[in-house]
Amino acid sequence: MASDSVPGLGRVVLASGNAGKLREFSALFAPLGIELIPQGQLGVPEAPEPHCTFIENALEKARHASRVTGLPALADDSGLCVDALGGAPGVYSARYASMNGGEKSDAANNALLVRELAGQPDRRACYIAVLALVRAADDPRPLLGEGVWYGEIAEAPRGEHGFGYDPYFHLPDLGRTAAELAPAEKNAVSHRAQALRELMAKLQRAAR
Repeated sequence: MASDSVPGLGRVVLASGNAGKLREFSALFAPLGIELIPQGQLGVPEAPEPHCTFIENALEKARHASRVTGLPALADDSGLCVDALGGAPGVYSARYASMNGGEKSDAANNALLVRELAGQPDRRACYIAVLALVRAADDPRPLLGEGVWYGEIAEAPRGEHGFGYDPYFHLPDLGRTAAELAPAEKNAVSHRAQALRELMAKLQRAAR
């Protein structure tokens, strides 16, 4: 285990079946000596996400995975919030199109987003990520991290990396979309990277 590993954690259930998230989180957590195990490998069914906030949904998923497996669990709830759409799609980002009569896919979600913003001069948006780590299902002090990544919605997709809305999420400071960033570059600046840094700082303080 690495010298900067986190005491008390080794195997942690990732409360998600999203392959893109697994790749990103595994890369981020590996240097910390934490092995992420996707919940599907342990027979954990997906948890409901009934809440209207990222924090509540992340906690719901983490407690559910920990309850089923008896292991510490990490969950994230993340999404895209677009100013001109009143913060939508928000917590419904992954099922944005399916909630509006379309299929559940990244392509359908992006197509709907572009249609909703047609002719809209205000393209400002941000990615939000909330991470919740519970050491047990009834952990009274879950550790939370939040990250916000600011950008704007491009009119046409660019880039081959990432997933979700990344091809349309333009970063003015970099002159590229999130999908044009190499994985390592994205992992250094993304909303999840920001949330992870906050979470890890709390973990290290708690371990003292």
